[in-house]
Amino acid sequence: MLEIKNRLLAKDLLAWYDRHAAALPWRANHDPYRVWLSEIMLQQTQVETATPYYLRFLDTYPTVEALAAAPLDDVLKKWEGLGYYSRARNLHRAAQIVTNERGGHFPNTAIDLQTLPGIGRYTAGAIASIAFGEAAPVLDGNVIRVFSRLTDLEEDITLNATKDKLWMVAEQLMNQERPGDYNQALMELGRVVCKPRNPLCRECPISAHCLAFARGTQSQRPVKARKAPTPHYDVAAGMIWNDAGQLLIAQRPLDGLLGGLWEFPGGKQESGETLPECLKRELREELAIEVEVGELFTVVRHGFTHFSITLHAFACRYVSAGGPPQALAVKAWAWATPDELERYSFGKADRGVIAELSKRRGMLL
Repeated sequence: MLEIKNRLLAKDLLAWYDRHAAALPWRANHDPYRVWLSEIMLQQTQVETATPYYLRFLDTYPTVEALAAAPLDDVLKKWEGLGYYSRARNLHRAAQIVTNERGGHFPNTAIDLQTLPGIGRYTAGAIASIAFGEAAPVLDGNVIRVFSRLTDLEEDITLNATKDKLWMVAEQLMNQERPGDYNQALMELGRVVCKPRNPLCRECPISAHCLAFARGTQSQRPVKARKAPTPHYDVAAGMIWNDAGQLLIAQRPLDGLLGGLWEFPGGKQESGETLPECLKRELREELAIEVEVGELFTVVRHGFTHFSITLHAFACRYVSAGGPPQALAVKAWAWATPDELERYSFGKADRGVIAELSKRRGMLL
């Protein structure tokens, strides 16, 4: 690794940050609750997307105690659309731990912060440095890109051994005097200057320290292994109506993908079965019910981090002779009128189905 004059690099970086730091709402003060909330929301989410959610969330839950006291369903509804819902579940659980076991006080070191749900090494370093002034390093995607170019790193950053080396760089270059500002400056530099494509090297405050810039290899860094093809699945879902004009919805188990969110029940198509056959099988397995599968209502395509789906939503009629639904492979179930669906938190694909339902109902009015 390239030996860099830490003090000069930090001086140049902090001078740039003092002039150009974005006026983000979580920078108004260093309250640990606000810092923690922002850092959790910014995991895997761009600043522009997270900001309105942060403001609405803070307006509803102004303190960690208020968040801890809220029902999880309400928290998930407030989080709806932000994605990566395990963050919301961990946020709620961590708030309860801080409130009920720590008297409302957050751990004040990076090591101790990692004992809370949803806080890994990077997030712990960010909170500890910004809220408590600890000289704890950070290493998110933006900072990885900065350090990879700074050191002209030729190794694959997806490998654990390479990430370990980058953590060593982060520790070696850590600024002791202004750790919170220094970490935020690194993250902001990666976001607005040291971009993944077409980095603005001529505007970079630390280009004089950057080995990739000196060698003209910045467009080749960081090095990443080529991704494998993304799997795709066809999913059948039922818009199951009863005689009272209500739809059957199911709540997903808390410990899985989209845990705690509501959905139109169904599941993945297996080899050799039609979509209606898939839907009938899934409804028996999840809710122990029988339905009459009608016409295809709408099709929604959605991509997750590691796979994509095509959701086929079918209009169905509930066959009550089979008995009431049972929560076999779901957390809960409910009957809801179309107007009542907005009370529940749904994933993006199911919200696409609801949008189509609202559109068609509006055309009939």
